[in-house]
Amino acid sequence: MTERNREFFLNRVRQQPNVSVLIIGGGINGAGLFRDLCLQGVDCLLIDKTDFAAGASSAPSRLIHGGVKYLETGEFRLVAESTLERNLLLKSAPHYVQPLETVLPIHSYFGGMIASARRFFGMKAKLTERGAVISKIGLAMYDFLGRHDRTMPRHHFALRKQSLQSLPLLDPAIKATATYYDAKVTHAERLNFELVADGLAACEHSSAANYMSVDHVENRVVWLRDLVTQERIAVEPAIVVNAGGAWIDSVNGALGIERKYIGGTKGSHLIVDHPELHAQLRGRMVYYGSKDGRISLIYPFMDKLLIGSTDIRVDDPDGVRCEDDEVAYMLGVLREVFPSVHLKPSDIAFRYSGVRPLPYSDAANPGDVSRDHVVHVDQLPGTQIPVLSLVGGKWTTFRGFAESVADDALRRLGRTRKISTRHEPIGGGRGYPHDARERDAWVGAIAQRNNISAARAETLFDRYGTAAEGVAAFCAQVEDGSADRLLTGESGYTAHEIRYLCEHDMVTHLADLLFRRTTIAISGHFTDALVLEASGVAAEVLGWDEARTLQEIDAAREIACERYGVVLSSGKHRSPRGSHVARAPRASGP
Repeated sequence: MTERNREFFLNRVRQQPNVSVLIIGGGINGAGLFRDLCLQGVDCLLIDKTDFAAGASSAPSRLIHGGVKYLETGEFRLVAESTLERNLLLKSAPHYVQPLETVLPIHSYFGGMIASARRFFGMKAKLTERGAVISKIGLAMYDFLGRHDRTMPRHHFALRKQSLQSLPLLDPAIKATATYYDAKVTHAERLNFELVADGLAACEHSSAANYMSVDHVENRVVWLRDLVTQERIAVEPAIVVNAGGAWIDSVNGALGIERKYIGGTKGSHLIVDHPELHAQLRGRMVYYGSKDGRISLIYPFMDKLLIGSTDIRVDDPDGVRCEDDEVAYMLGVLREVFPSVHLKPSDIAFRYSGVRPLPYSDAANPGDVSRDHVVHVDQLPGTQIPVLSLVGGKWTTFRGFAESVADDALRRLGRTRKISTRHEPIGGGRGYPHDARERDAWVGAIAQRNNISAARAETLFDRYGTAAEGVAAFCAQVEDGSADRLLTGESGYTAHEIRYLCEHDMVTHLADLLFRRTTIAISGHFTDALVLEASGVAAEVLGWDEARTLQEIDAAREIACERYGVVLSSGKHRSPRGSHVARAPRASGP
């Protein structure tokens, strides 16, 4: 996609302002819909005011799950849909969606039965304990609802002695543990981008652009503003889809539609370093209740641990971050289930927060607000052009949600579905090896063809799935003939790999590269030296002068500090070209 970069698509929009569907919001719901409609041959324009997956879609618990806790409120349809979509994603995106063995600590045999019954029948009750009987009933139902396209084992129980042999750091007061299976997404931001890339590849008349917002509306014309150049671009859509997530109400306001659809809640997470617990978990998640009735989780994420989450109402989605009191809460709840695990602030490598785009509700407990999805239909003022607002939903169900919205859009356009996305592979999941033997053969062939080590080929395969073949070929044939080299630190990324991402993956700002196209930041490898090296490669590929490069470095540092709690030590920085320069003026982040 080298020649089909952001400017290429903007030129297409300038030359062809009429578009069948304008999708506003490049998070998982918008990207999923874009891919589905493009596969049907519908010309679409996807825009986002920041970067693709820069909002809540980059800040989940990174679970692809059926939602066992939704059984407590009788949301059987949502659980059935979620478990099906989980099973489908394990097959269509096996490079990023992987099985996750999950352990439930149980502290009693009969606890929570009355509260569970009250919640099941829609009555108010706080469920602070889930005993063995309730857990057994719930997991049996969960296995039954997830029977379609099943890919993983059914649940099982273990008594206290066996449980503590497997997880010695668990609270010794437990009575038993239950184990069931869900899934995780290893690099949510890249999977989100792959949906966009798949859509662009499927329909030559579709376009996508990050850093593009709605400026205003005049009759049937929606004026967009390029937030990089401040240029205004006019488009005339037949349908507008508002997939703005937590910003749906403000996007509608820019379209001239005043509605109150969103009542978002903030969810924060931590990435922490604790080698002993990481080793004991052996890839498993522990999913545990707290004394206040909330559900929390911890599981291995790369070489660290992911802990989550909070659930706090917010009115303004801009500027949310994981606050110190949330950190204290999550670490305190963790000690309830792992009493001997004491984490220090220095053990926290990364913290992040996002706003769930939940429907507006006056429920007293944010956790009681449904995670189901709904579509609201309005019209551009003074026209018959429909505006579809996609409210709610979650990572797991994006494909099913996109399918239902795409079918509605196709009906409105007088068109029919050409292809089902149910079993359509995504990005690097296309042609994925079926077993370990095929995987080894695939990796070996890539290593041989591109004259790289088997270990390097394995790294690329883990990072990109079968799309690693294109990355490896690019890295082996860089036009200037320079030898590839690992970047400073332990991220495992190389200079040519960074160059590939800048050329092919619509990198507009340095933050796009560090926080979303790669795992450099979230894996805890965000260092001053690495930022400078990566910025030097990006500057060369994207044509940044020294002033722009320093602005990008400052913006990335500011985002790292203010949004993710990562502080770099340098007050001044060295130019990627080697000359020592004073700190550039603060630049606004994406």
